[in-house]
Amino acid sequence: MIAINSRFLTQKVSGVQRYAIEISKQLKKLYPETRFAAPKNIIHRELAERLEAVEYGTLTGHLWEQIELPKYLKENNNPLLINLANTAPLSYNNQIVTICDLSFLRNPKWFSKKFYFYYKFLIPRIAKNSLKIITISEFSKNEIIELLDARESKIKVIHCGGAEEFANLIDNDSVIDYRTKKYILSVSTLGPRKNLESLILAFRKLKVPDIQLIIVGSKNNNFANNNLKNLINADKNIIFTGYISDIELVSLYRNAMLFVYPSLYEGFGLPPLEAMGCGVPVVVSNVASLPEICGNAAYYVDPYNVESIAEGIYKVLTDEPLRQSLIKKGLERVKLFSWEKSAKEHIKVFEEVLNS
Repeated sequence: MIAINSRFLTQKVSGVQRYAIEISKQLKKLYPETRFAAPKNIIHRELAERLEAVEYGTLTGHLWEQIELPKYLKENNNPLLINLANTAPLSYNNQIVTICDLSFLRNPKWFSKKFYFYYKFLIPRIAKNSLKIITISEFSKNEIIELLDARESKIKVIHCGGAEEFANLIDNDSVIDYRTKKYILSVSTLGPRKNLESLILAFRKLKVPDIQLIIVGSKNNNFANNNLKNLINADKNIIFTGYISDIELVSLYRNAMLFVYPSLYEGFGLPPLEAMGCGVPVVVSNVASLPEICGNAAYYVDPYNVESIAEGIYKVLTDEPLRQSLIKKGLERVKLFSWEKSAKEHIKVFEEVLNS
């Protein structure tokens, strides 16, 4: 039997949770013997019912994962445990863990001290005691080898998917029309590594009063504080939506003039692909996994240079042949990624471990 650590059902959706949710939905369909175990504080109720998730224990968060999840596994004949969201129980060895990135080790200043020290303690240990490590890009694989001293043979790279599927969540007739004003879109959490402060400074340099900058995302308390809130509040043409539904997000993507993602560090980077799937030209950083994932379908900028970000935005906004080329290449690029394909690759890894 395979069991999925479904603690992600208790967490708001960011990139890691999106990956865990979409892989789990595919596993339920492709590998029906999969079982899902979760704490009781589930917030994604409809999905939990779809997965037929078992609610176990009384604890929540890390305590549930470290104390009660191993108890559940012991009561159910110690199945192969699949951990899709970076963390896993320390006391369980019959498991596979997905480590999406090691940003907390590469740049500790981006995170709260509590988050940093817990993950610095936890991640190397679960990487060592897991039978296999799955990661989502060659970039992250190299980080895991370098920073965790993991064997290359133990690591399997499986790309995320879903940009095309995400874009087709709703049909064109159901798209909410946001075109009362022209806008540039960015989607991310408000953590420092997302580099939104530089994006805002670049946007201000453009001096385009008829265009808004819309930022979609949610603040995570694990991230170090910055002055982003003040920068957002100081400009009426900058709108921070907070957390929104997938339907609203698809609508925002489809109506945007341009999508910008100036991140300093990504293990994969789903939002640029989501934007491509919605037919939007994309400007992204030329660092970390982004060139690997976006290929020739994005316009690249130096995220450490505000002038470079501003020039990239202006270039794609004003050069119509370039815009159309990026849109066309983006729609082709997203066809390389699908959650079904990704899940099938996961299943191969699971079966390899089960049959070894």
